[in-house]
Amino acid sequence: MRNRDFITQKVAIDADGVDGFQKTRLLVVGDVMLDRYWFGDTERISPEAPVPIVQIKKIEERLGGAANVARNGASLGAKIAILGLIGHDEAGRQVEKMLSEQAIQSHLQIDETVPTIVKLRVVARQQQLIRLDFEEDPANDVLLSKLAIFEELLPNVQAVIFSDYGKGALKHIPQMIQLAKAADKIILVDPKGSDYSKYAGVTVITPNRSELKQVIGRWQTESELAQKAENLRSDLGLEAILLTRSEEGMTLFRKNSIIDVAAQAREVFDVSGAGDTVISTLAVALAAGWSWETAMALANRAGGIVVGKLGTATVSWKELM
Repeated sequence: MRNRDFITQKVAIDADGVDGFQKTRLLVVGDVMLDRYWFGDTERISPEAPVPIVQIKKIEERLGGAANVARNGASLGAKIAILGLIGHDEAGRQVEKMLSEQAIQSHLQIDETVPTIVKLRVVARQQQLIRLDFEEDPANDVLLSKLAIFEELLPNVQAVIFSDYGKGALKHIPQMIQLAKAADKIILVDPKGSDYSKYAGVTVITPNRSELKQVIGRWQTESELAQKAENLRSDLGLEAILLTRSEEGMTLFRKNSIIDVAAQAREVFDVSGAGDTVISTLAVALAAGWSWETAMALANRAGGIVVGKLGTATVSWKELM
C-alpha cells in the first residue's frame, strides 16, 4: 500500500533559490520550432468562401518546442545549452538569433533538406482561428551526427531534458538516454506517442492525461490510475512519473509514494507551451537540489501562471517569488 500525500502551493523562490538556479546547467534536446503569431481583427466574411477575413495588425515570433523549454529554463536563471535541428532558411536564422538573445548556448544542426519547423497561428480577438504547420522529416545522417555532440556536452550539465514533439529529432533517443545514464545525469522527458519503451531508464517523464491514456488506457478510479502508473513506472525503470492534470493539478508517482498538488485558480487564456514550462521548471529545481515535493509544487505554480498568458510564454523567478 503506497502512501498518498497532498501538498499546497506554498512554495516560491527566495534569494537562496535564485542563487541555486543560477548555478544550474541544463541540456535541452529535441524538436526545435519557431512559433509565429499573426494578430488581427475580423469583422466580415470573405465573399470567396464562408471564412472570416482577418486584417493583420501585429506579428510576433517566439521560440517553440524544445527551444521554448530552453527559453523557460533560461528565464529562471539557469545556464542552458540546446541541441536540435533547423533548416537552412530564414526561420532557422531567426531561431538562432532569439536563442542568442536569451544567452542560450546553441548547438543546432542544420539540415539543408528540410525547413525549420514553423507553427503559424492566426489570432483574432484572443481566439485562435487557424494554425498552419510547416515541417518535414529530418535526414537520418544529420540526426546521427548529434550523438557525438551530445556526448561532448554531457560533462558540462547536471540534467538533460528531452522535449519530444514527435517531429523526428529524437529518433536516436535510446542511445542518448544510455549515454546520459552512464554520465549519472538527471534525465527528464516530455513524452509523445503510444510507445514509451524508448524512454526506459530515465529519471522522470511528464505526460498529460491524454498522453498517458494512450499508453496505459483509460482509468475509472484513482486507485486504478495509481496501479497502472506504478506498473508503467516499474516496467520502464523510472524513478517517477509526473502526471499533469490541467484543472486537477498534478500527481507525482514514485515507488511507495503518490503526491498530489492542486491547480491554482486562474483564468486560462492559452495552454500552448505549458508543458514546456512545467518540465523546465522541474528540471531546474531538481538540478538545484530541491526535493521532489517542492520541485513539483514550483513546476505546478509555474504552469498555472503561464496558462494565463497568450501563446507560448515563460515564467521568470520574480513571478514565482
